[in-house]
Amino acid sequence: MVQGTTSNAGKSVLVAGLCRLLRNLGYRVAPFKPQNMALNSAVTVNGGEIGRSQAVQAQACGIPPHTDMNPILLKPNSDKGAQVIIHGHSIGNKDAVEYHDFKKEAMQYALESYRRLAAEVDVVVIEGAGSPAEINLRENDIANMGFATAINCTVILVADIDRGGVFAHLTGTVDCLAPEEQALIKGFVINRFRGDLKLLEPGVEWLTEKTNIPTLGVLPFLHGLHIEAEDAVDKRSIGSEEKFENKLRVVVPRIPRISNHTDFDVLRLNPLVSLQFVEAGEPIPPCDLMILPGSKSTVSDLAWLRENKWPEAIGRHLRYGGKLVGICGGFQMIGESIHDPDGIEGPAGSSPGLGLMSFSTTLSPHKQLENVTGQLFGKQTPVKGYEIHMGETAGEDLNRPAVVLEDGRFDGAVSADNQILCSYLHGLFDQPEACQELLSWAGLSDSPLFDYDGFCDQQIDRVAAMLGQSLDVEKLLLVSGVQVTQETK
Repeated sequence: MVQGTTSNAGKSVLVAGLCRLLRNLGYRVAPFKPQNMALNSAVTVNGGEIGRSQAVQAQACGIPPHTDMNPILLKPNSDKGAQVIIHGHSIGNKDAVEYHDFKKEAMQYALESYRRLAAEVDVVVIEGAGSPAEINLRENDIANMGFATAINCTVILVADIDRGGVFAHLTGTVDCLAPEEQALIKGFVINRFRGDLKLLEPGVEWLTEKTNIPTLGVLPFLHGLHIEAEDAVDKRSIGSEEKFENKLRVVVPRIPRISNHTDFDVLRLNPLVSLQFVEAGEPIPPCDLMILPGSKSTVSDLAWLRENKWPEAIGRHLRYGGKLVGICGGFQMIGESIHDPDGIEGPAGSSPGLGLMSFSTTLSPHKQLENVTGQLFGKQTPVKGYEIHMGETAGEDLNRPAVVLEDGRFDGAVSADNQILCSYLHGLFDQPEACQELLSWAGLSDSPLFDYDGFCDQQIDRVAAMLGQSLDVEKLLLVSGVQVTQETK
């Protein structure tokens, strides 16, 4: 089990790299995270929903994502509450206190999934959540040491040296743990190191003497690495502003409950595209394409758009000939109204949409979860994606669908003036031909085809190669009780 001294210490990437490395060494591997809190999710082969990171880790293992890889997913819909997803399907909303009381039951769901996975593979690589040293969350913990002690598994603790204070992070975390939890930690990993390793060696020696826990590896900082984020929005841009002066300018509002923002990674990686997330209170810049993203709380995020003057900016953008895309919750916002008769997102009632197209959405408890393929604009341009949404949308403008799905259904809509495109499909830009077609529609006629899936796979290979050089894999397997093969030696 990989645990971290802090959030964003590198747990997700380390697990993905370990999964690929062990797979390359001939092991049957599966990823696992007992509890995940994230708004980036993926649809599994068995028709459920799990955290996006576990889907990436499944890709690293060369197997399709399954709900057993992330049995408990929490999707925050307010500062104090979240939708609770068990074995891929929502069981409703719980506030923090209610969920804390639910943890004993949740542990049983996590153990069920883990045991099924462990029976099918040689190695399960488990990812913790946040830090195991959160004293206030120790009771009934299922995300870190609570789960590790329940199955008696080896733990490696990773810390990010790029943040500073790495030795305090590691020793402080160990000191916060109970003796039986400390005994499970068989190694440290120091992540994102820059510089001469010789200068770090005295500190590593001190760390071993103080804790009696070996450091299994010091991992170098990988510049420009792209592994799809578990939750945090990645704002890095790729390419040179000077080299590409005539970029397509894309703007996305950073709404409070933005979901599946990995939809825009392929655009952010395109050197001919300048993509900008706009935070609350920031000026909304002129652009060629605006995209309203997915949302876990569509009605409240729509209110946020109004508070931050987005309707006026969108109206001005469209008057000057700009293009607008709405994905999932963004699709619902573009319509005339959003009805919530069951109070799924808050008090029951109806809210006006942006009124840019003729359709309305009614939210319902049932969540649509499906991986789909189809054709963009009704042409021969292949598109694929996944649906994760609650609600049905109906109206006159849906007679001009954005996508014709292979099962005969229509998805989304295109406005009569061809300036607005709406779709429920996350991953709309991921297919090379579809991305090229959509960017051409938005005004970029010379964008090259980009194999995003292949690129992501190469990035996982990059992490695995680095681990093969910088991590004592043989020792890690030995302390974990995994049979070491001749190839590993």
